[in-house]
Amino acid sequence: MAGEGMEVWSEEEGAFEAFVCPLTKQVMRDPVTIETGQTFEREAILKWFRECRDNGRRPTCPLTQRELRTTDVTPSVALRSVIGEWRARNEEKDLDRASASLLNAAAHHAAAGEEEEEAALRAMVYVSQLCQRSEASKDIVRRRGVLRAVADMLKSGSRRLRLKSLQVLRVLVDDNDDNKEELGKGDTIRTIIKFLSNEHVQERELAVTLLHELSGHEATCERIGAVYGAILLLVGMGSSKSESAVAVDKAESTLRNLDRFDANVKQMADNGRLQPLLTRLLHGEPETRVAMADYLGELALANDDKAAVAEQAGPLLVGMLTAGATPAREATLKALREISSSEASAKLLLNHAGVLRPLVNGVLFSTGHLPMRLKEIAATILANLVAVSGADFRSIPLNDDDDGRRQRTLLSEDVVHSLLHLISNTGPTIGCKLLSVLAGLTSSPTTVAEIVAAVKSSGATISLIQFIEAAHREIRVESLKLLRNLAPYMGVELADALGGSLGSLLRAISSDGGSVVTEEQSAAVGLLGDLPEGDTSLTRQLFDLGAFRALAPKLAELRRGTIRGGNRYVTPLTEGVVKVMYRLTCALDEDPDYIEFAREAALAPLFVELLHTNGLDTVQLYSAMALEKLSQQSSRLTVVPPPPSPPTGHVCACFGRKPAAASSSARPVGICRVHGGFCSLRDTFCLAQEDGCKAVERLVACLDHLDGKVVEAALAALSTLVSDGVDAREGVVVIGEADGLRPVVDILVESRTEALQRRAVWAVERILRVEEIAGEVAADQTVASALVEAYRNGDPRTRQTAERALRHLDRIPNFSAAFQSKRS
Repeated sequence: MAGEGMEVWSEEEGAFEAFVCPLTKQVMRDPVTIETGQTFEREAILKWFRECRDNGRRPTCPLTQRELRTTDVTPSVALRSVIGEWRARNEEKDLDRASASLLNAAAHHAAAGEEEEEAALRAMVYVSQLCQRSEASKDIVRRRGVLRAVADMLKSGSRRLRLKSLQVLRVLVDDNDDNKEELGKGDTIRTIIKFLSNEHVQERELAVTLLHELSGHEATCERIGAVYGAILLLVGMGSSKSESAVAVDKAESTLRNLDRFDANVKQMADNGRLQPLLTRLLHGEPETRVAMADYLGELALANDDKAAVAEQAGPLLVGMLTAGATPAREATLKALREISSSEASAKLLLNHAGVLRPLVNGVLFSTGHLPMRLKEIAATILANLVAVSGADFRSIPLNDDDDGRRQRTLLSEDVVHSLLHLISNTGPTIGCKLLSVLAGLTSSPTTVAEIVAAVKSSGATISLIQFIEAAHREIRVESLKLLRNLAPYMGVELADALGGSLGSLLRAISSDGGSVVTEEQSAAVGLLGDLPEGDTSLTRQLFDLGAFRALAPKLAELRRGTIRGGNRYVTPLTEGVVKVMYRLTCALDEDPDYIEFAREAALAPLFVELLHTNGLDTVQLYSAMALEKLSQQSSRLTVVPPPPSPPTGHVCACFGRKPAAASSSARPVGICRVHGGFCSLRDTFCLAQEDGCKAVERLVACLDHLDGKVVEAALAALSTLVSDGVDAREGVVVIGEADGLRPVVDILVESRTEALQRRAVWAVERILRVEEIAGEVAADQTVASALVEAYRNGDPRTRQTAERALRHLDRIPNFSAAFQSKRS
């Protein structure tokens, strides 16, 4: 029968009057008899006796009101047995009816009517109350199949039935391992786990509470972990900020129960819950440690997790690396490979765990019978450490301080020689990673000198260059990166040694990657761009191989944005190509073919366009330098007609405005006012022509650049318009029309660098040759002060130029007339 307070939902065998307690009017559970022979529920009669005493009267019989001599009670064993049999008969009948109601509702699933749903709800309430009253009923419920029937309600289309099923199942499995075992069979566990991703808050909370109870049973716990996605859902719930405190706590407790199994620990680590794995790694048996380290090496960890592992387990892993057998060392190396690839974890491994010495001496340079695959992993770890740690490898010793030898580091000559030996005498995997190590060390200005010296002393230059032609792409890329870093320091040696490898280098640059720039292309052109531009022999070889002809259109495509690729190699490719094309402009005097090619490829207009490449300082720098070289050719390339009539124009005396141009009527149509001949930007590289009108404007814009080298290069290019061999006065006019005179003077006043000061002094002296401008500038004390400073502290050449400029400003007397009269 249903418990007290519950609506009767089924018929029952009637209770005899003797079964009912006169006080409670309920069927007795523990009947006892008092002195008068009357029978009551034990708790009810004892309560009656207490009330009598509390009211200050002697105990009486509730039915006869007779005073009692004693309050002793005697258990009615026979009656209790009879009542128990009566209850059992009723409970069996009620359980049968409850099971039938549940099965009927389950059969209809989503289509269950209201009557079936209500009957199923009453049945589950009855089962719950029955099992809360009696632990033994939980076993009866299981044996009679009611547990399974309640579990089937989890698949009901009714949320009310699903919620009640979760609640009742929680009662049925509480402190009952057999019921937990039964519930673990079939797909019930999977169904419960599905509730964890349900949008309904109460369903999620009840489901995780039930799972927590089930996870206390070992076999069922293992089944929970085996359900795909279960641990991920629990991890997500345990770390959620939107779930209820109860749900979060139950999810965390469930995960703690689940981590008794290694398979679950690995799944947790896969899903970002690393601590159980680290606990096993740090405190487990040796075999467990090896297994955890091995699995750690298979994970794809976030950078924060890598740092956490390095901090907690780094010293242990290094210890396993030095003391373990081959399987342990391999597992450890795999773990170190994974956690060494972020900056924070790499620093911890180097400084906190001391990984470098055992890694290099104990594995990489080991002469024992160590499998080559371990050396490959060690090489990868070393490459990671060099690439991301930012450590000063000059201060990390590879030998003990007390071994009596000079301190050896990764930069020591013999160590670099050993690395180069391994590169040349091992497979491509090790060679590639060690080339990456050297490339990383040469990318820092603090360590490149030692590597350069060791490469030179080892005679390995030819070997390194030969890798450019390797079949293994990674080898080619890493060797190119290393050689590119070496080029500024040993460019002559590399240029001499490249020889027949130039073709391979150019093929790498010209390889068709579609719109995507590859790292190999970027590294190859970077190497070529850093070779000495003054090496005319190399320039000739490149020209004959068609390098410039292939790169000119590529540079134009980069400028137009045709080659974008959206990757990080576009900028270095652009910079490298600009440097290579600049090389040709340095050799224009060497061969007329170079001039003809520069015209054909429209190099001058292209470099003018590249001046507008904001954010790419190197591109702007080399474009301005190239325009200087090209502009220097204009005087000899222009076709000069017969001399025109003397100009009648004048220069505006107002320095703040553009000086007036000479009268156009004084020159034949089409004649360049600066070079006095027929000019164009494309054919004679003239910066002053209308087809290149933006050239001067863009060079003037570069005078405000933050990089002093770009400013110097732009000023040098503009200075070609006021140099010897041209009409400097007209050159001043051209620069003035582009609002460039004031910026040139400002550069002089600012004097950012000695080289820039020297260049600015020269340009200002040329500008001040125009008397009208000199007269206005004379009133600007800052200009005069800057020239005086250059005159006092500059090098001899700058002093002479500053002296001439000061004469233009009448700051130094011109004694030439007096000396002339004396001589006469």
